[in-house]
Amino acid sequence: MLEQVIQYLSLILVIITLVMLAQKLKIAYPIILVIGGLLISLIPGLPAVTINPELIFVIFLPPLLYEAAWYTSWKDFWKWRRVITSFAFLIVVLTSFVVALVSSSIIPGFTMALGFLLGGIVSPPDAVSATAVLKNVKVPKRLSSILEGESLLNDASSLIVFRFALVAVDTGRFVFHEAALSFVVVIVMGILTGVLIGLIYYAVHKWLPTTTNMDIVLSLTAPYVMYIVAEAFHFSGVLSVVSGGLFLSARSHLFLNHRSRYQGSNVWSTLGFVLNGLVFMLIGLELPVIVNQLGPVSLGEAIKYGLLISLVLIVTRLLSTFGASYFTVFISRYITTADNRPGLKGPFLLGWAGMRGVVSLAAALSIPILLTDKVTPFPQRNLILFITFTVILVTLVVQGLTLPLMIRWVKMPDPDITLTPEEQELMIRKKLAAHTVKFLDEQHAEILKTNTILQQLKARYENTHTHSTEHLIEPEHEDYRRVYLQVLEQQRTLLHELDKSPETDDEIIRRHQSLLDLEEEKLRLKFES
Repeated sequence: MLEQVIQYLSLILVIITLVMLAQKLKIAYPIILVIGGLLISLIPGLPAVTINPELIFVIFLPPLLYEAAWYTSWKDFWKWRRVITSFAFLIVVLTSFVVALVSSSIIPGFTMALGFLLGGIVSPPDAVSATAVLKNVKVPKRLSSILEGESLLNDASSLIVFRFALVAVDTGRFVFHEAALSFVVVIVMGILTGVLIGLIYYAVHKWLPTTTNMDIVLSLTAPYVMYIVAEAFHFSGVLSVVSGGLFLSARSHLFLNHRSRYQGSNVWSTLGFVLNGLVFMLIGLELPVIVNQLGPVSLGEAIKYGLLISLVLIVTRLLSTFGASYFTVFISRYITTADNRPGLKGPFLLGWAGMRGVVSLAAALSIPILLTDKVTPFPQRNLILFITFTVILVTLVVQGLTLPLMIRWVKMPDPDITLTPEEQELMIRKKLAAHTVKFLDEQHAEILKTNTILQQLKARYENTHTHSTEHLIEPEHEDYRRVYLQVLEQQRTLLHELDKSPETDDEIIRRHQSLLDLEEEKLRLKFES
């Protein structure tokens, strides 16, 4: 036990070092971590690292999905819902089918069922990798919104394909209409399970006397409860976590106080960093174990198959995104779409941003060693593992390193921007200031006549168009405290309304909300001290 603790502590220190190196080189950290793990695994004498797939599915996946859902813009998600759902479901199924055709044709002993199993494993792009790459370059908002939305759903669809293919390999039978019905049930009930559990958590936060620490601990348990309950009923645990996270995130301003929000945000940010870092490092460290398990297949043949499947995935995704673009132009004649002329630049970048990651490796590792008869070895398991690792490595390194170059080369303008971030910032500050001045004049005119501290507060908003970050005078007057807390609450309400506008960026709104939470904490601490 002590050796494992030392091992994981050492990994975390290595991860921090490699992430700092990635920031210095301005390269997305998942790429550096996978390559770093791969190089470390080649050092003689180091113990082999074996990943338990349950560790990833149950320990790592729920909180990572929940955090992604919590910070996803529901406004953008709904705007691009058709594109997101087509990428997350239709293209995943199409990709699985293409991989099944190719792999069963070129790999000796590979059946269509095994091909679908491999396709279900390698079809979903990884959200963390794409997001980490896009942070280093300026990219149109719609691309990041579609990628983030797609990544929330494609894990679920790919794992469902994987589940049905696993049964087909094991039993030798596959009934399409039964599988299609089960596919719908798994999706719908997974979503309903997440929303139902989200409602329960909402009620607990809203009506029971929780403290800040309780709120944070409850938020940490929520994704695990959503995932485990859904999987216990054989529904989609991924969609349960995503739907529950979106449900609670959209209502967080109704049940979390300022302290729970900003302290919880820090906890989740740190937890997400550690979990993502460990996952990508473990992917690289797993290589020697995978190579040693290849068995009768030579390493050269395995590499050839892995590179070919990687190429198939890249080409299929690019063709799918171009096809989606042309279909959007056609269907726009009959229904209203978010963009009836998407062009080719956006689809190309979306297609090239198809890096694979943690879910693919976890799914491959979860393939049982033996079939249900407990005697027959699962066919081609070791080769599937190696191909999956190759796909992750190739797409992460090749597409991950070249995506920033592609974005700069394509030079796609942002068609959704009506105001620059600076203009949005100024607009929000002015509206907050004007709203605050109006509130003070209408609701607290009498107190303003005699309270000099509030007069200075009003003057600050009139002159600077911003909320305070430093109190000009030590707030000793109870009226100041009471009125200023009301001002902060009024500003939160206005930010929530502004967030509904398509002109405002969620990240800018979220930053202002965090500043208000920090301001309230400073105010309360001054009075408590």
